[in-house]
Amino acid sequence: MGPRDPTGPRCYALYAVLGALACGLWPAAMAASDERRSASPVAATPCWRVEDFVVAQECTRCSSFQAKTIAECSPTGFIEKISCATSKRDEFKRVPNSPYGCSCRSAVMEAHVFWRFVGTMMCVATIFAVLVVCRQRVLDRKALEKVRKQIESI
Repeated sequence: MGPRDPTGPRCYALYAVLGALACGLWPAAMAASDERRSASPVAATPCWRVEDFVVAQECTRCSSFQAKTIAECSPTGFIEKISCATSKRDEFKRVPNSPYGCSCRSAVMEAHVFWRFVGTMMCVATIFAVLVVCRQRVLDRKALEKVRKQIESI
């Protein structure tokens, strides 16, 4: 028996695995183990990541009791209550941090930030328009002065 003998013990194991694949025994066992492995992440995945949902309660600050009992409260201190359409479950969703300090971004706050931006841009535009007009007057005076000197020299 040499190292490449097709009748050795290693080859018998390989033939057994290939036979199980050919008969369809092994794919069924693999599918069952895949179902067991994939069942836990699906259960741990929040329903709002895989389904359509409706916001049942807008963004609110967590109470001290909620901060201790609901894991989504701990990172930011703000949560939304979500109702999933297909599974009919209610879950909490963590609200991400906002660059404006408050984590809840309501329509009223968004409108306030938008109009503050528009007002700021209008003020900046007015200041630069006045600067352009003043600069144009200065340049016009210099040009008139130059023309007047040229006419006087003739």
